Amino acid sequence: MVKHISHIGIAVKNLEEGIEFYQKLGLELEAIEEVPSQMVRVAFFPCGDTRIELLEATSPESPIAKAIEKRGEGVHHIAFAVEDLPAALTETEANGIRLIDKEPRPGAHQADIAFLHPKSTLGVLIELCKENH
Repeated sequence: MVKHISHIGIAVKNLEEGIEFYQKLGLELEAIEEVPSQMVRVAFFPCGDTRIELLEATSPESPIAKAIEKRGEGVHHIAFAVEDLPAALTETEANGIRLIDKEPRPGAHQADIAFLHPKSTLGVLIELCKENH
C-alpha cells in the first residue's frame, strides 16, 4: 500500500523563521503555497525522495494553530504516498485503523490527502496522500 514517505509536516509559528533555519541546514526552498481550505501556508524543501513541509497557520481556527497551542512547534505529521488513496483508506479501515478523513480531500502540492487518527496509530498523526505532481 505505502510507496514511500512523501513528506514530514512540521508546524511552525513563523514560516519565514522556519525557512531561514532549514536553509541554514543546506536545504533549498522549492516553493511556498497557501491552502485556504486548511488555513495554512506551506513551505516545501525537497530532501532526497521526500520533502520537509513547514506549516504555518493562517487562522487561529487552523488545525496547525491548535496543534501549536496544545503541543508547541515541531513534527506535526508523517505523510506516506500511496498509489490509490480511496483503496488505501478502505484497506486501512478494514485493518481496524481509525480514519479522520473517510474520503480524500485536496491538500498542498496538488496532492489528495486523508489523515488517520493518532489514537489508532501509536500517537502519530499519519497522512496518506496521492501525489498528483
